[in-house]
Amino acid sequence: MPGSNTVRILDGNTFVVCEDTGDIEATPSEPTGLFSLDTRYLSKWVLTVNGERLNALSYDDLQYYEARFFLVPGMATHYIDAKLSVIRERAVGGSFRETLTILNHDEKAVDLEIRMDAGSDFADLFQVKDEILNKKGEHYAEAESDRLRLGYRRGNFRRETLVSANQPARYDQRGFAWSIRLEPNEQWDAVIDVQTFAIGPGGRDLRMGLRAHGTERLALQHDLEEWISRAPKLNSEHEQLAATYRRSLVDLAALRFSPLSLGGQTLPAAGLPWFMTMFGRDSILTCLQVLPFAPEMSKTTLRILGALQGTRFDDFRDEDPGRILHEMRYGETAAFEEQPHSPYYGSVDATPLFVVLLDEYERWSGDGALVKELERECRAALKWVDDYADLLGNGYIWYERRNTDTGLENQCWKDSWDSISYADGTLPPFPRATCEVQGYAYDAKMRAARMAREFWGDPTYADQLEREAAELKRRFNNDWWVADRGFYALALDPDGRQCDVLTSNIGHLLWSGIVDDERAPKVAEHLVGPRLWSGWGVRTLAEGEVRYNPIGYHNGTIWPFDNSFVAWGLRRYGFAEEAATVANGILDAATYFEGRLPEAFGGYQRELTKFPVEYPTACSPQAWSTGAPLLLLRTMLGLEPHDKHLAVDPRLPVGMGRIEVLDIPGRWGRVDAFARGRLDLDELAD
Repeated sequence: MPGSNTVRILDGNTFVVCEDTGDIEATPSEPTGLFSLDTRYLSKWVLTVNGERLNALSYDDLQYYEARFFLVPGMATHYIDAKLSVIRERAVGGSFRETLTILNHDEKAVDLEIRMDAGSDFADLFQVKDEILNKKGEHYAEAESDRLRLGYRRGNFRRETLVSANQPARYDQRGFAWSIRLEPNEQWDAVIDVQTFAIGPGGRDLRMGLRAHGTERLALQHDLEEWISRAPKLNSEHEQLAATYRRSLVDLAALRFSPLSLGGQTLPAAGLPWFMTMFGRDSILTCLQVLPFAPEMSKTTLRILGALQGTRFDDFRDEDPGRILHEMRYGETAAFEEQPHSPYYGSVDATPLFVVLLDEYERWSGDGALVKELERECRAALKWVDDYADLLGNGYIWYERRNTDTGLENQCWKDSWDSISYADGTLPPFPRATCEVQGYAYDAKMRAARMAREFWGDPTYADQLEREAAELKRRFNNDWWVADRGFYALALDPDGRQCDVLTSNIGHLLWSGIVDDERAPKVAEHLVGPRLWSGWGVRTLAEGEVRYNPIGYHNGTIWPFDNSFVAWGLRRYGFAEEAATVANGILDAATYFEGRLPEAFGGYQRELTKFPVEYPTACSPQAWSTGAPLLLLRTMLGLEPHDKHLAVDPRLPVGMGRIEVLDIPGRWGRVDAFARGRLDLDELAD
C-alpha cells in the first residue's frame, strides 16, 4: 500500500497514485499508477534527465484533480546548488495531461537528454488487490512517429493508452525522449497527453458521452466552483470545522463519476483506491449523509440503483428479484466472469436502505414525482425483504452466499470474514442475521407506508406495512436483547442463538427507530461508555471482547461514517449530549487528517496517542467518510426536514463558536428555514 510520500489525484473513477517525484513504478500488489474503469493504464512513468532520476524538493496538491512537483536531478547527496530545476504539473480529467518545465540556472548552456519511460500492465484492480496478476490476453506496444500506443486485448475486451506530446519526440516501445540544448536562464516546456481508451464494439470508447463535467483543467475548475457555490455556506468561528466542511465538499466533487449505464449523470464512487465504482450500500449511505448539502446525488443514485435492480435468480451474482446491487465493476475479471461484480448483489442492507433514501430524499426535496416514478422498484425491494431475504421464514433478513467461490461471506456493512462472532470469539454458522439490518427493514416499512399513503394512493398497503413494522419491532426487541448485559446482540445464528458481543451496530438501531424507548438510555450509555468510546469515536467492537483489536478492520477500529449514524441515532432518541460527544470526537480527529477523514482509524484510547492512528490500508478519500462531517453538522444543528424553525437542544458541544449556515438555493423549498439558521453553541452551553 502506498505510504505517506504518495500523491493522489482523481476525477471520478479515474485516478493517479504516484511517488512524490511524480514517478510511477507499480508492482502487482500496489495500487500505484493511472487507473480508470478498474484498469491500470500506466504502471510505469519515470522521468530522467541525462540518465539520472529526479529528487523531490516539494509537491503541491493543488486541487483534487491536479498536483505540481518541484524536482532537481540526481539524488539528495549531490543536488546542493543544483543548476537545473524540473517542474511537473499534472491534471487528471478522464485521462491526464502532464506539463514538464525545465529551467537552466547555470551561467553556461547545457545539453540535456530528457526521457520518459512509459509502460502498462493493464492490471485489473481486483488483481492488484488480490496480489495476483494473471493476464490471459495479449499486450502490444507500437511506437509511431508522433505517439506511443500501449494496448491489451483479450477477445472483445480491449484497452489502450495513447501517449503524445506537443514537442517533437523520439518514440520507442518503452517510452520517448527529447535531446535539447538550454541556454543560460532559458526555460523549456513540453505538454504530454495521456489518453485512455476502453474500446468496445465498432472501435468506439465505451465512455463516449459520459463526461459530466469536462476533461480540461479550466472546465474542471469551473465545475468545482459551481459545485461549491450550490452548497450551503458555512461561516464558523471554529476555523477547523469550516476547513473540514470545505474539504468534504471538494472530496465529494472528486468522487463523482458517471456509470456506463447512466451517461452524463453522477453518483459517488465509494473510495480511493480500491472502491472507485458504484456500491449500493456506500452510495446510499453517503447520499443520506449529504442530503441537505448535495441533494442531486440522491436522485441519480436512486435512479441508477433502481434501473439495475435484480430481476432474476442468479447464484453466481447472488441476485434475486427486487434486490439492490452491492457492487459494479468494469475490469477484465468482471468482463470474463472471473468474479461476479457485473453487477454483484451480495449485500442485505442496500435493498431496505434504497427505500429509506427515497423517502428521506422526498422529505428534503419535495420531489414526489420521483417517489411515484420508483413505486414499482420500491414495492419490489419490500417484496425481497419479505420473500427472498427471510431465508428461515421467521420474519428477519438473513444472508448466506450462494456463490461460494467468489461471493462475500458477510453481506452486512461489516463484511470482513471475522466481523461476526459470539462472545467467546468463535464464528457462527450461516445463515446469519445482523441486528442493524432488521432496523433498516423496520425503517423501510415505516417510510414506505408514508409513501404509499401520500403518493401511491394505496392506504391499504400502508396499513399493512405499519402492522408488519410494529410486529417486527416487537419480536426484534425480544429476540435480540441481551438481558444480562443490557444491549442488543450483534447477530443471531440459524438456531436463534445470540452473537452477544457489544458493537457500534446498536447505534444504527437508534437511527432506524427500532429500539424500545425504555431500552434507549442503556444503549446510549454503552455507546459513550469506556468500552466502545475511545475519546476519538465509537469503536466497531468493544474493548474487552475476545476479538477486539484497535486496528482490526471491523473489530475495534473507528469508522467515521459509522459514528455519524450513531450520532444521528442518539439525537433521534433525545440524547443530544451524547450525540455531541460523538460529533466532537470525530470532528477533532478530522483536524489531524487535514479535514479528510479516512475510511477507518485505530480504536486506541485517546490518552495513549497524541493523534488518531490511521488504519494502514484505509481508503482516502472515501465517500461515506467524506459525508460524515456533513451528517454530524446536521445532527448538531438538530435539523430535520419539515422544520418550520431551527429546533436547538441546549446540550450541545462547547467550543465550536458561532456557526451560520446560509444561502441554501430556493430549489430546496420546504427546508429554506435552514438558510436562516444561526447557532451560537457557546451561548447555548451557558
